[in-house]
Amino acid sequence: MTGIVEHRHLFIGGTPAAPATDAVLDVVSPHTEEIIGRVPHAAPADVDRAVAAARTAFDSGGWPGLPPEERIAVVTRIKDAIAARHEEFARLISAQNGSPYSWSVLGQALGAVMVWDCAISVARGFPCEERRAGAFGPLLVRHEPVGVVAAVVPWNVPQFTAATKLAPALLAGCSVILKPSPETPLDAYLLAEIAAEAGLPEGVLSVLPAGRETGEYLVGHPGVDKVAFTGSVAAGKRVMEVAARNLTRVTLELGGKSAAIVLPDADLDAAVAGIVPSAWMNNGQACVAQTRVLAPRTHYAELAERLAAAATELTVGDPLDPATAVGPLVTRRQRDRSLEYIALGREEGAKVLAGGGRPADREKGWYVEPTLFGDVDNAMRIAREEIFGPVVCLLPYEDEEEAVAIADDSDYGLSGSVWTGDVERGLEVARRVRTGTYCVNTFSLDMMGPFGGYKSSGLGREFGPEGFAEYLEHKTIHLPAG
Repeated sequence: MTGIVEHRHLFIGGTPAAPATDAVLDVVSPHTEEIIGRVPHAAPADVDRAVAAARTAFDSGGWPGLPPEERIAVVTRIKDAIAARHEEFARLISAQNGSPYSWSVLGQALGAVMVWDCAISVARGFPCEERRAGAFGPLLVRHEPVGVVAAVVPWNVPQFTAATKLAPALLAGCSVILKPSPETPLDAYLLAEIAAEAGLPEGVLSVLPAGRETGEYLVGHPGVDKVAFTGSVAAGKRVMEVAARNLTRVTLELGGKSAAIVLPDADLDAAVAGIVPSAWMNNGQACVAQTRVLAPRTHYAELAERLAAAATELTVGDPLDPATAVGPLVTRRQRDRSLEYIALGREEGAKVLAGGGRPADREKGWYVEPTLFGDVDNAMRIAREEIFGPVVCLLPYEDEEEAVAIADDSDYGLSGSVWTGDVERGLEVARRVRTGTYCVNTFSLDMMGPFGGYKSSGLGREFGPEGFAEYLEHKTIHLPAG
């Protein structure tokens, strides 16, 4: 990027609108530490206008009442436009949050396109009404849009998480207010422009970049029917607390501390090749990252050596350089947090096998070396708390029972994987670990299946029919017998 990208307006109801105040958000490059963008900071008064527009669009506008195929046509145009401009999205996101460009193309931009595409497929096959045989007579079960949705998304995968909420909400017939993170608002403007050009009706989508205070005002607004949130556990608890005042429905996709279990019969070459990109993905700033690697004691030394060598070989550098595998963390705060955890790991008695500090050749930028800790006990804070940086823990185990117990001994339950020479054995492990998503000899997210967490990793599901249903109310109509 060259120069400063500056927007002077908000999108309220799909139309550029002057903000209520002069407050602005500066977007800072995590690579250069220089300002690269500036947008208005939405205020509560802007939220009021956006909610009013969304309520009008839902309560008396035509969007909810359109035949599903007409909404699908508009959403398909949005998806196609994002696909056509995916490299622009990828560059913009990498410049804001430090994601390696090669990963941004696949995970940030094309991943978002896949979310839109899969949601369209689900919507095509999802019935608006179903007839059932009831206990006292025939029933008609209707699936109706939930209403006005507040979609609050984080900075680590802004377009991907926006798609997980906007795609099903719009397809269901809801109107949406999107609040992007203050660290990454620029790509949301591109999305808003695309949505308007695709023919989304007035009032159906607003985009309000803002910080925590305005976000809390939005979540607690009585005109909002549902909140869809992705972020930290602490923030999720606060969202739930505020939304509960109005009994507003919520879905929460929160944190993770996922375990990759390597069984003794695993192909170690294949296991390392699969674990490394899933452990240090997006600079470690991913809720599904496999940040605990569980190794059998019989293979511990060999696996430690292989993982340490792989971590050391990861190219650290400018996120917009296609050769970069690990870029800077999104903010100085996140960089310092990772360094504090690295210091804590040393104090707790864990051994640094790779990395362990700031790269010597990076005078500027919020960089942390890809770090691997060995000799980690699951009671250590580095093994229990979500660091959200490029820090991975290697833990030994004695047998399969202990491996499953360690994997489950966590406040989180979002993702996980098992690596084995016997797929059926891996499937048995997958059935036992209490986590929302699990992989056998691979790591992936499939947007046709439900995604979400057990325990502190969240409430509700995204993706698939289960995720689509989160944006619907379900009405039973009793019909006369005969």
